Amino acid sequence: MAETIKSISGLRVIFMGTPEFAVASLDALLQAGCNIVAVVTAPDKPAGRGMKLTESEVKKYAVEKGLNILQPEKLKNADFISSLQNLKADLQIVVAFRMLPEIVWNMPLLGTINLHGSLLPQYRGAAPINWAVINGEKETGVTTFKLQHEIDTGNILLQKKFAIGDDDTAGDVHDKMKMIGADLLVETVKGFADGPLVEMSQRLTMDGGRLTELKHAPKIFTETCKIDWNKTVGEIHNLIRGLSPFPGAFSFLQNKMLKIYRSKKEIIIPTHSIGEVVSDGKTFLKFACSNGYIHVIELQLEGKKKMLVEDFLRGNKL
Repeated sequence: MAETIKSISGLRVIFMGTPEFAVASLDALLQAGCNIVAVVTAPDKPAGRGMKLTESEVKKYAVEKGLNILQPEKLKNADFISSLQNLKADLQIVVAFRMLPEIVWNMPLLGTINLHGSLLPQYRGAAPINWAVINGEKETGVTTFKLQHEIDTGNILLQKKFAIGDDDTAGDVHDKMKMIGADLLVETVKGFADGPLVEMSQRLTMDGGRLTELKHAPKIFTETCKIDWNKTVGEIHNLIRGLSPFPGAFSFLQNKMLKIYRSKKEIIIPTHSIGEVVSDGKTFLKFACSNGYIHVIELQLEGKKKMLVEDFLRGNKL
């Protein structure tokens, strides 16, 4: 197969993705000359007050580019499987999509590759960006790998590292990652076209004679988002930025939920009780922690809009 393919355009590729994160990858592949024979994305869903049918970001882009679009309700549907078989794809690419059944991911001759938002085998799971920031990692990356039975465990194809800044939010990392990941995907597909692309099994590296600790990235639940002011300033700051802009770390103020999206650290021996709110009513609002204070920079009180702390204090007396 590799001998007959002279360029990236010689591969018949099916792209699968749904959110805005995946659009960057699809765009990069098209810009590189990739032959996208179909785009598979989520069905249109009712949303908003009027419950109007809303298209996924990937579908909007695919419509704009005149691409063939498939929107199966169920991935094992016989008509959908038949449609995939008729497309005779050489390769399938998955970016932020649903878990595929084996009949789908094992169909193309070259298999199915996934773009994952971490340096596998670290941070396997649904929320790799969030957990890397929550855990205070100084770097993360993207990985392209071959799909197999167990989630996020397939052979690694290519990886790319990049730094996480001390105040970067999950949103900041997401925006960097979607572009870096898009470039890595193009490099991966070119590797398939040039062939063969070397696959590496996900073995854990050795650290001082011991296996490196495997960190996981499970789905984020409400209890994950509640701030525990007994923790250190660093831990709370990382939780806040790791959950920003969504779903948002929260506490309570005046018996209402307060979401905090950006914060600043003040490491000092606190002179207030743990969790106590301190403010001059004009320029700052901070919470006492075990080893200092968390200054709130951007917040949203229940029933209000997201705003900077100065704007919040002008309209709210504490």
